[in-house]
Amino acid sequence: MKTSDFDFELPEELIAQTPLERRDASRLLTLDKYTGETGHHHFYELPRFLRPGDCLVLNDSRVLPARLIGRRSTGGACEVLLLIDRGEGLWECLVRPGRKMKPGAQLSFGEGKLTAAVEAELPGGNRLVRFHYQGIFLEILEELGRMPLPPYIKAELQDNERYQTVYSKVLGSAAAPTAGLHFTPELLRQVEEMGVRLCYVTLHVGLGTFRPVKEEEITDHEMHSEYCMVPGETARIINETRKNGGRVICVGTTSCRTVESFAAEDGTMEESAGWTNIFIYPGYRFKVLDGLITNFHLPESTLIMLVSALAGREHVLAAYREAVRERYRFFSFGDAMFIGDVMPSKAENGGKPEK
Repeated sequence: MKTSDFDFELPEELIAQTPLERRDASRLLTLDKYTGETGHHHFYELPRFLRPGDCLVLNDSRVLPARLIGRRSTGGACEVLLLIDRGEGLWECLVRPGRKMKPGAQLSFGEGKLTAAVEAELPGGNRLVRFHYQGIFLEILEELGRMPLPPYIKAELQDNERYQTVYSKVLGSAAAPTAGLHFTPELLRQVEEMGVRLCYVTLHVGLGTFRPVKEEEITDHEMHSEYCMVPGETARIINETRKNGGRVICVGTTSCRTVESFAAEDGTMEESAGWTNIFIYPGYRFKVLDGLITNFHLPESTLIMLVSALAGREHVLAAYREAVRERYRFFSFGDAMFIGDVMPSKAENGGKPEK
């Protein structure tokens, strides 16, 4: 299967640059994974597509304000993006300007509140950077760091919390699990009150999520690794949901990749933690997931391949073309999809597009 099989035309003006004022005011395109039938709704209508006995699996990872702007000892500006915590103040980072940030370079942030030294250059260009500080590193980062927004977002974010889900709690991501950005505390409460169970996994999203697939054949692509955890309580809820005939609906591709990484062949779950580089593309047999809430993804990305594994490439690309025609907003701050066994009888207008 070719990478180009997952391409589509996207006008640049449909890439959302800022979040909507109301999280759940985003539009929601429903896609029946069996028939390809679509419907046009809003995210606050999501409960109409859920059933008592279902469970939602949400990723509670919180984005690190991991972008640091500072100065080199020579006086020039520098930018450091924290990627992986290697322990004892050592981080794997992306740096700019790369040619000036050789091993031995001395860096300062926040008028000396945080200092650092470049210790090594890694294959691929990343750097190992050792930080020096007084106090708690994460608190200093909250004060000095900026949100590491995706490269396709050019606008400055006015409120950092809008790039966090309302249920985020475990710091560690370099990018938000954006499907969850549409939820409000009120909507989560409404979902629970109707008999849908909520459970949480943690997957710390890496910048590899934005890395394009450059290989012509998708099977030649090497997936990046990300750290994830499934608590015992979440495993229990998923197992009970499946045993009782409910659907397991993942909020975001990160939640999907987490549960599919650790599920046994029969779909049962247990408490787990570790690194995953699972690559889900058409032909994959899902062990746990029945439905997916997700945003619209980049052309030729591993994420559109994952969605195509669930609903079929032709169905997904047809839905994306429809979303473009209907002027949906794309990517991190954009609109959402619900993909599953959508029952048209439960949707207004018989699942037909609203006028």
